[in-house]
Amino acid sequence: MDKNSSFNILMYSHDTYGLGHIRRTMAIAEQLRKDDTNILILTGSPIAGRLTFPKYVDYVRIPGMIKKANDEYFPLTIRIDPVQAMDIRQSIIMATVKTFLPDLFIVDKEPQGLKKEVMPALEWIKENLKQTKTILGLRDIMDDAQTVISDWEKKNIYSTIEEFYTEVWVYGQKSIYDPVLEYKIPASIEKKLYFTGYIPRKVPKEGMAEALRLQLNVMKNENLITVTTGGGGDGFHVLDAYLKMLESMKAQSILPAFQSILVTGPFLSKNDTDLVLERAGNLGILAYDFFPDMETLIAASDLVVCMGGYNTLCEVLSSNIMSLVIPREIPRKEQYLRARAFSNEHLVDYIPWSRLNASNLEEKILYMLDHKDDFKKAMNAFEMTGIVKICERISNFWNGKNGKQCAPDAMYGFERLSKDI
Repeated sequence: MDKNSSFNILMYSHDTYGLGHIRRTMAIAEQLRKDDTNILILTGSPIAGRLTFPKYVDYVRIPGMIKKANDEYFPLTIRIDPVQAMDIRQSIIMATVKTFLPDLFIVDKEPQGLKKEVMPALEWIKENLKQTKTILGLRDIMDDAQTVISDWEKKNIYSTIEEFYTEVWVYGQKSIYDPVLEYKIPASIEKKLYFTGYIPRKVPKEGMAEALRLQLNVMKNENLITVTTGGGGDGFHVLDAYLKMLESMKAQSILPAFQSILVTGPFLSKNDTDLVLERAGNLGILAYDFFPDMETLIAASDLVVCMGGYNTLCEVLSSNIMSLVIPREIPRKEQYLRARAFSNEHLVDYIPWSRLNASNLEEKILYMLDHKDDFKKAMNAFEMTGIVKICERISNFWNGKNGKQCAPDAMYGFERLSKDI
């Protein structure tokens, strides 16, 4: 394809650990791909090779890093000096930018990249690609306000955003959480900030959820609960509490009024994974370390017990499924703040991490299963406008190049959006 006739989108996702950033990046990329668009993802995610990349979307893998302490990162798998690993990452990022020549460069979450690795690329784009638009994509909530303000002031993030980014896209709703107010964002940045709304996820085709329920031997009148902890690196507390709940019921000869499926996540330690799988086997329930089609599993569920990451809640809400959130509060409070904000809208219910136990978990689950209609009403009214709004912004850039429009893919449940979007 002629470069002049295509629109090149480069997306950066640092992905030091977990699934969150690459899943959000993939969700956006999959919904923006078109015949005349090339999308390339720069990622350090160790599971990138396990993901299915659709047509017109590809990725460049940079060496994975893992955070060992505050601002200390080490190579995830290869045994080289951290400085050497960061040099390799920075070199790959720069070479990709210079070769791919993006029309749009979307940086996820970290304005400067991991350890400032994106800064040379941003500087080069500003000097050499005058027509390229640079976008900072932020999830709805980063952390508690004081932590974000202190971190951004120390690292000169405010000045980086002001100098090097064309726009800032917040993947959330101002009415639910307002980062302008919370993070003291100055007027010079606020004027380039756009709230896109939440990013919808692929809705399984009609009949797929029902087919999976049959495959899992879940009857029409039965409730199915899925327990998922995202990447799973810190999810044992949730899985353990759920298993203890079922083990206590079994000891009392109580037959649960629901079926259960556990998905530990690929980053749960081997010992903890083996223990969860063994305990699940003793209870006669299904458990997986990785489920390849989480969208369909979620859509097949009546209730999802999860940790409250941005992507998990977007997946659950896209399918109008109830969720009981157990949000972590360390090392960041973003999950707790999101769970509380969503609970205020009656979109989810939650149990604070420190208060989770088998007893109150059972109590919440039974309450939610008995009050499905209340949650359904709130979820039906919740509009996920993320991709529509992103397309509006991209069309402004795209029209300046070749007069073409960006339009969202029809497979993602956009019939739920209001007609005036």
